[in-house]
Amino acid sequence: MKILDKYVAKNFLYGYCITLFVMLGMFLTIDLFMNLDEFAELVGKENSVTGEELTLQDVVMNVVRFYSVRCSLWYKDMAGMIIVIAAVFSLARMTRNNELVAVMASGTSLKRILAPILFLSLVLTGLMVFDQEFVIPKYAYELTRDHDELTNEGVYSIWFVGDDEGSLFCCHQYEEATQTLTGVLIILREQVQGQEDIHRVIGKIKAVSAVYDEEQGGWMLNEGELMYLHSGELEDTSASLPQSISFYPSTLTARDIPIRKREGYKALLSLRQLTELEKNTGVRKTDLTELALQKHTRITDPIINLIMLMVALPVLVCRDPKTMKTAIMVSFLTTTTCFVVVFICKLLATEAVFGQPRPALWAWVPIAVFFPIAMIEIDSMRT
Repeated sequence: MKILDKYVAKNFLYGYCITLFVMLGMFLTIDLFMNLDEFAELVGKENSVTGEELTLQDVVMNVVRFYSVRCSLWYKDMAGMIIVIAAVFSLARMTRNNELVAVMASGTSLKRILAPILFLSLVLTGLMVFDQEFVIPKYAYELTRDHDELTNEGVYSIWFVGDDEGSLFCCHQYEEATQTLTGVLIILREQVQGQEDIHRVIGKIKAVSAVYDEEQGGWMLNEGELMYLHSGELEDTSASLPQSISFYPSTLTARDIPIRKREGYKALLSLRQLTELEKNTGVRKTDLTELALQKHTRITDPIINLIMLMVALPVLVCRDPKTMKTAIMVSFLTTTTCFVVVFICKLLATEAVFGQPRPALWAWVPIAVFFPIAMIEIDSMRT
């Protein structure tokens, strides 16, 4: 690596670290002050796991844990913008000190200046992908909790999770470790003839608890009661007398429940988890479009971040310090335009355009629009 590459890389990383800590600190400070009262409510509250009252020290540790995990999500959302701001910081500093003029006087093309920045941006984009695929999915449960809730990973309620037969499972608490449902309600439904997506309620099952039995392929019910509606119509509230039931066969397994639980926060899943969720037969068809969009954006988002940088960089490489302010404004305008286009495309991806939703098409549209622009700008650079 040449001395020039080391110098440019050092400036870029310096700007990247400053931007990263400033932006994360700004998000953390704003969120903390807006929700400080909710954290304060935890003092003296009973811990549902240990049964002990929470002290101020416990709450402080909970706040530290809460924001440590939350920073991984903020970093993923801001990674592209942080890279662009770091590039602006490093190139503006070199332009202000007339260092680009010295580089040109030595016979080095200004395009050569961009090489270390693009290389480091590629590495840092890989860090963002690692964060999305490995860190965020690991702490997905904690990322979905409210500020005044303690983290109880692996213990949660489930509501209206369906199986292949159309039955809907609800429970107040599900423990992943023991595969136990507590406070169980199963709404029994049958498909209306000739209408694929419409089901009719025919009864319900209530139980104190239920444990999944892999050998029999169903749920062992504790104090289970089965009750059928006479006509199977919601308007008819008359029902049969409760019958005792100890076992309910279902295609919804204990391993499926954690996957199905994640339907509510698809953006926090890894690509592998999204694929598992998409293959699950109980997933609602209305969610398949959003799943397809999430899978494609896992590929397109890192590419768009790099393209966004490639669009901004040629504008920032200017020799006259007097034009630097204009160059910064133009670069941020193009970057903001790219963000807006990506946002609009994601909205349209889940809507029926030209008869049906096309998530794959809309996920790749920003790349098709801005990649040629980036190539034209780099080619037309005055070096």
